Amino acid sequence: MAPGPPRDGLLDDLDAGQRLAVTHPAGLVCILAGAGSGKTRVLTRRIAWRVRQGSAAAPHVLALTFTRRAARELRSRLRGLGITEAVAAGTFHSLALAQLRHLWAARAQAAPGLVESKMGLLAPIAPRPSGPGPALADVAAEIEWAKARLVDPEGYAAAAAAARRRPPLPPDEMAAVYHRYEEAKRRRRLVDFDDLLLEVALAMEADEAFAASQRWRFRHLFVDEVQDLNPLQHRLLEAWRGGRSDLCVVGDPHQAVYAWNGADPAYLAEFATRHPQAGVVRLEENYRSSPQVLAVANAVLGAAGRLHPHEPDGPVPTVRCLPSDRAEAEAVARSLRQLRAQGLRWHDLAVLTRTHAQLTLFEEACRAEGVPFRLRGSVGFLRHPEVAAALDDLRRRGPGTSLARAVPELEALAPPEAAGTVVEASAAGERRARLRDLVRLAREHLTLAPAATVEGFTAWLAAALEGGEGTARPGDAVEGTTFHGAKGLEWPVVFLAGLEQGLVPIGHAEGEAERAEELRLFYVGVTRARRELHCSWAQRRTFGARTVGRRPSPFLEPVQAVVAALADGQAPQAWRDYLAEGRRQVRRARDRRPSLAVGTRADPAVLDALRSWRSEVARAAGVPAYVVFHDTTLAAVAEARPRDRDGLLALPGLGPLKVERYGADLLSLVASVA
Repeated sequence: MAPGPPRDGLLDDLDAGQRLAVTHPAGLVCILAGAGSGKTRVLTRRIAWRVRQGSAAAPHVLALTFTRRAARELRSRLRGLGITEAVAAGTFHSLALAQLRHLWAARAQAAPGLVESKMGLLAPIAPRPSGPGPALADVAAEIEWAKARLVDPEGYAAAAAAARRRPPLPPDEMAAVYHRYEEAKRRRRLVDFDDLLLEVALAMEADEAFAASQRWRFRHLFVDEVQDLNPLQHRLLEAWRGGRSDLCVVGDPHQAVYAWNGADPAYLAEFATRHPQAGVVRLEENYRSSPQVLAVANAVLGAAGRLHPHEPDGPVPTVRCLPSDRAEAEAVARSLRQLRAQGLRWHDLAVLTRTHAQLTLFEEACRAEGVPFRLRGSVGFLRHPEVAAALDDLRRRGPGTSLARAVPELEALAPPEAAGTVVEASAAGERRARLRDLVRLAREHLTLAPAATVEGFTAWLAAALEGGEGTARPGDAVEGTTFHGAKGLEWPVVFLAGLEQGLVPIGHAEGEAERAEELRLFYVGVTRARRELHCSWAQRRTFGARTVGRRPSPFLEPVQAVVAALADGQAPQAWRDYLAEGRRQVRRARDRRPSLAVGTRADPAVLDALRSWRSEVARAAGVPAYVVFHDTTLAAVAEARPRDRDGLLALPGLGPLKVERYGADLLSLVASVA
């Protein structure tokens, strides 16, 4: 008879769904964990539960994650639960490398060298155009995509066409470079990080003794963030599993945001179809965000939004329109300063943008405002291939080299954009922005030490990026990162900035699947906020030497509807009713549009006066006009021409708070024009 549940409080603080996920008797289990639903808690508790129940042995557990940080967190939590025996927890790559070293040693084979960066191998074999052309990092990224999708050089052109890729080189030329890259590795006895996964999978598939030994050691498999799994990782996972029914996967289909990089969210979405015997548990209770933030998050997903709040009420989220990108950065910096004055810590605050390049303005604005600002993972900034290559080139000049003399050569690597050029966000654009950031940091160091050497600059650079800025204590700084970089993190207050068409969604997301992924990415950004959420966009943005007009992101429309309803005193949980009513109003307006155009339903003079009034109010508040009132609401007022408060309240889109705030103006306008 199986032992009873351990009486150690392992389940005491779990809700019903979490408890089911932890104790589900099936060997194959799929946990669909919504944002803030306790995903890591459930995963670690399930491991601990099975170990203590005797259905799993800690030394035979393999827990797979996608980042070293996530692996460290998992091991730490298991130790906190009393699982002191070693559990193998790590990334696919780290575990694959450990297995390969064991295999090579067993076969008395010399271990091949590891390609830490593809740039060195690609430099002599990739095309070197005389004018502007693809960066080596673009070519390297395309090879990584192909390998993640199990596409070899011979099949690249067809696979790229089928996936509607925009390769940095013509497909046939890209395939040739890919082939030369693989040949260069073979000649030098090198493997890259993607090869590690494939080599283990191939060894497991071909060597029965090796496969048996690894499956004996790793009998109980747990995989986090399964929506990010790519075909290569899935092949390795299946090799490790060997058809056994001892697998628990955890993920959130609404946070699948890496398809562009080779991930295939279908492995999670279709898990129950592939494994009909699997147990499926949905976690939809959110323990992270305020009801107001969740109302926005659910609205972003529309009918798929099902998160239920458990945190106290917070402020109504905001949406602001600023006249320019610089004005937006300055406004956010002032808001950060005000929040600090209210008692929040700097690291309680975060600024998230779609691309890394956008963060430079916020960093500058925060410095001017005296706000310590740290780019998340900024030590990683030094490891970006283009940054590392530039610094290596500086170091090769020898000791004592003047930084002032070297800066012009750095600037030549990232010249300013030509006048009249609009640079859409792209991987290449972000690389150029990082090089410009490096130049900016060098010039900043020269203001502190005019006689600085290259060695002094590189030493300062590591320290400056590690410790944040300003007078805040070490580690206490506002964090700036991209939507992708924020995944898995959370802050009490989040600013989502640059929410404009062309950035959110990104300009090159043209297909339905790409736009759906961009919407999920926006949802990831929204759900990073615990208590406060502030959204903003700029009416003008500068690209190189040209300033262009911008439009708000289409993803903001449901956000505006919910924010308006919340500001009107509606309960956060009723967001679906607000959106449904808004859609009904739009449909009614469309039905009436021909008659309105000829003035048979709404009084044209009243409608014009109302629109002029709305524009003035919106301009004074710094918000889009539709935040004050939607066109359909103004049309309803112009048609009904109400004479009192009750008449206003009877109209769609006018709740008590809106009537309290704007009712007198509306009635006065209607009376004066009528």
